[in-house]
Amino acid sequence: MEEKRDLPENGCCHKTKVRSEKEYRDLVNRLSRIEGQIRGIRGMVERDCYCPEILVQVAAANAALNSFNKVLLANHIRTCVARDIRDGKEETIDELVEVLQKLMK
Repeated sequence: MEEKRDLPENGCCHKTKVRSEKEYRDLVNRLSRIEGQIRGIRGMVERDCYCPEILVQVAAANAALNSFNKVLLANHIRTCVARDIRDGKEETIDELVEVLQKLMK
């Protein structure tokens, strides 16, 4: 189900992953909700809403992004990382450590 390919048509990254329909839908739905939250925050700023109200919404958007990261990271470890370790690709561990260090900043 997963597969690494050469450069995708849009050139966004050096590796790609084919996701199951369920995983894809879940991730896209989460991003759509986050996108809606961000648009809502922008609207609050445009309407001159009170700062603490905006800050609460920003905190909610941050929590949603963190949740997205947790789901994506768990899927990545269960699929790509596990497969690469089974295939003897130890460099994947270094890549994972690097990603975790960036996420923990």
